[in-house]
Amino acid sequence: MDPDIMKTLWILFVLLNLDKGYCTKTHDQVLSITPKTQEQVDIVKNVSTQFETVLWQPVSPHFIKEENQVHLFVPANSSTSVKGLLEKNTITYEVLLTKADELMAMQTRDNSTDPRSSSSFYERYHSLEDIYDWINRTIQDSPNTANLILIGSSYEKRPLYALKLSLNNRPNKKAMWIDCGIHAREWIAPAFCLWFVRHALLHYGKNQDITNILDNMDVYILPVMNPDGYLYTWTTDRMWRKNRSISNSSICVGADLNRNFDANWCTVGASHDPCSEIYCGEFPESEPESQAVADFLRSHKDSVQLYFSIHSYSQMLLFPYSCTLDEAENHKDLLEMAKEAVEKIQRYYRNNYKYGAGARTIYLAPGGSDDWAYNLGIKYSFTFELQDRGQYGFLLPPFRISKACNEALTAVKSIALRVIEKTQVARSSV
Repeated sequence: MDPDIMKTLWILFVLLNLDKGYCTKTHDQVLSITPKTQEQVDIVKNVSTQFETVLWQPVSPHFIKEENQVHLFVPANSSTSVKGLLEKNTITYEVLLTKADELMAMQTRDNSTDPRSSSSFYERYHSLEDIYDWINRTIQDSPNTANLILIGSSYEKRPLYALKLSLNNRPNKKAMWIDCGIHAREWIAPAFCLWFVRHALLHYGKNQDITNILDNMDVYILPVMNPDGYLYTWTTDRMWRKNRSISNSSICVGADLNRNFDANWCTVGASHDPCSEIYCGEFPESEPESQAVADFLRSHKDSVQLYFSIHSYSQMLLFPYSCTLDEAENHKDLLEMAKEAVEKIQRYYRNNYKYGAGARTIYLAPGGSDDWAYNLGIKYSFTFELQDRGQYGFLLPPFRISKACNEALTAVKSIALRVIEKTQVARSSV
């Protein structure tokens, strides 16, 4: 046979069999690892720090324990070494995500052609530029109900825009605060803030719960608390968690904004090491993002009664304290509210969420925004960890956005209605 024909047939054969396993490509993966002994714990800690990997769960090697699942993002170039070491030491693992790189590529496709009013727009992840554009469009489309507030700017001088939803001018009206995207890689969080605003504006006057809430409360929403980090996850490193501030003492970049508030700052559960994922910053509110939120809440502490910080992943509804094992003064109220919200999610969406005080439900995490807000006097303070439990983790696919946001919406409305009820009872008894 002619050599050129042979060559052409061979190329066709290779192309046709690319998807049949004859040609294999190594992918970024996420592993679930379960160390059984202290020796295995130490090996897994080393794997998470010595190799080019990213620890998803727990957030720091310090929290890795026997019999507890560890979720580890393993780039393609580390895959053989990491798996080989685990197998050599008979450490149990399974692959949670086989092609994480393909999932990431799919999530960052440009969807900017979607009209802002369409529901499909809210079932996509959006770049920072797109979210800023959405904020401007929202206040243009709803000038009487949505106001723009510039609460500060990030380390790299990007604006921190909050929206204020106010549906009537009742005197002495109370308020609720929701911030999203304090950790850059948790993309479902900003998606929820957009979802909440759309639901509120679309369903006020039609849905009894949201109408009741907005009649009695103004709502402040900060869609992206960490814009520098969020942008960085779109352009450079999808797994980035912290902000992008430069340290005076280290080449490592960024502080964990949720360890930077003045609530038992930088005690057990945070780190003074700028290279750590839970680096607390140089001092409380050293980061402009956390300082901007703290300043805003300090100036509105008489009206803001309810605080939500939206995170992912692990499906939990947490409340103070995370910075100490002590119980909050109104622990019973917070527990009842969280329990009711979680039961509603289970009833409507058949999905289970853990709930409880942060330190006892996961681990000590000082310097968190919810504890700080609680100590400021906002006695109904919650952190929401959205879907999922680890199947996709930080890479929750767009087709899951709707259910994840509706679950969180159900809980936020449930708790807000309870807070309104309690404050009305308190007012009438004065």
